[in-house]
Amino acid sequence: MIDTHCHVYEEEMSNYEEIIEECSKKDISMIINAVDIKSSETIIDLSKKYKNVYAAIGLNYDTIDSVVENDLIKLEELIKKEKISAIGEIGLDYYWTKENKDKQIKFFMAQLDLAKKYDLPVIVHARDSIQDVYDIIKENGINRGSMHCYSGSLEMAKEFIKLGFKIGVDGPITYKNNKKGLEVVKNVDLKDILLETDSPYLSPEPNRGKQNSPLNLEYIVKRIAEIKEISEEEVIKTTTNNAKELFKI
Repeated sequence: MIDTHCHVYEEEMSNYEEIIEECSKKDISMIINAVDIKSSETIIDLSKKYKNVYAAIGLNYDTIDSVVENDLIKLEELIKKEKISAIGEIGLDYYWTKENKDKQIKFFMAQLDLAKKYDLPVIVHARDSIQDVYDIIKENGINRGSMHCYSGSLEMAKEFIKLGFKIGVDGPITYKNNKKGLEVVKNVDLKDILLETDSPYLSPEPNRGKQNSPLNLEYIVKRIAEIKEISEEEVIKTTTNNAKELFKI
């Protein structure tokens, strides 16, 4: 299995190396996503140390207030000299604040430009901002990426898929009140779905409220299989192939 979006590194969890090693034993690979330059460098080092770790680097909404122009230069230098699987986690988040909306959009677009320049897929966060994210991606001609922890409508999911994007499915698919997520998973082709955990956040049932890790992918796989009325083996095989194809890993 491949966890295409997690934050398994020192700044996020103290037992990150233990988790990576345990995942390796269980043939679980992961694309660890950065949020700033520091975490980008950390994740690159982890990808060199562990065979089951791949790096996605970027500047995300949560750190955008402290981002400066020079960070884009540093990010591009890392892309030039390192083997990177994706630009991520990037995107827009209007849930917490809209006061820095213009700055979020500016650096989101700048990183989309880097993705195009270096022919890399993007891993995109969109919370209360999905129309802006869609419009910007479409306008910039981005046709490879994943919509991280997708929480939008089925109709919008289909529009992202038309652009060439995959839909990231995380722990919330196991929550009983997630009717929108159920509708998306039920009606989107399995070839357009990726497994994610967003570790250490969004633990699936029955571990909700506890630290999440890629070891919890099994609960997400089980729920997808139930919704689509197919085998867990088919879910694992197809989503793994989806990830390998998109991220060239």
